[in-house]
Amino acid sequence: MSLLTLSHISAFYGPSQALFDVDLALDEGEVLALLGRNGMGKSTTIKVICRLLRHRGGAVMFDGQDMARLPSYRAARAGIGLVPEGRRCFTNLTVEENLIAAARPGEWDLARVAGLFPRLQERRVQSAGSLSGGEQQMLAIGRALMTNPRLLILDEATEGLAPVVRQEIWAAIARLKSETGMALIVVDKSLGELGRIADRAVVLEKGVSVWSGAYAALSPALTDRYLGV
Repeated sequence: MSLLTLSHISAFYGPSQALFDVDLALDEGEVLALLGRNGMGKSTTIKVICRLLRHRGGAVMFDGQDMARLPSYRAARAGIGLVPEGRRCFTNLTVEENLIAAARPGEWDLARVAGLFPRLQERRVQSAGSLSGGEQQMLAIGRALMTNPRLLILDEATEGLAPVVRQEIWAAIARLKSETGMALIVVDKSLGELGRIADRAVVLEKGVSVWSGAYAALSPALTDRYLGV
C-alpha cells in the first residue's frame, strides 16, 4: 500500500478552479519529483496534501487514512512535514527556538539537525531574522525535520540561493534519502540535481497530471513539452 495517494483531485480558490485531475502515489522511502511550469498546480497540490487547502473532488489518503476532513495541524501530526516556499521562519525567535517550536518526539532532535546543518548549531542563539537566506532555508528544513515526519515536502528549497549554498542543500537532501527511511516530495527547477535523488516524477500541466513514471524515463521531448520555457 502506498504511503500517500491522490486520486482525481480537484481544488478551487473561491470560484477559480486550480486543480482539475491530479493523481499521485508515493511509497515509503521514495523520492518523488513534482514537476511543471510555474502556475501549473504544484504548490496547490502541496497545499492539498498538507490540508492547507481542501480538495473538492477526489480522495487524499495518507498511510491508509482519508485526509478529507483533517485540519492542517492533524496532517502534521499524522507525519507530513512541509518546507514551504519562501522559508517563513519566525524571524524574532532564535534558531533554537524555531527548531523546538513544533518539535515532536522521535529520532530528529537538536543534535541530529546540527549534524545535518552544523551552521545552525553555530548560530543557535541568533535570531532567525539575522541569518542569510541559505541559513534560513537550512533552518526551515531543520524545523520540519524536528516534527519527525514520515513524509517531507520541499517546495522550491533551493530557489534564489547562491550556487554554493544550493549544493549544501542538495547534499543534505541526498543524505535524507540515503540515511533515513523518509519519503520525500521535491519541487525544484534543477532537473539535473533532481535526477540524482528522485526515483519517480509526476508532471502537472494546467492542474492535471499529464505524465507519471520513473525519473530516468523523462525524455528531452517530455521536458521540452511540459517544462521548457
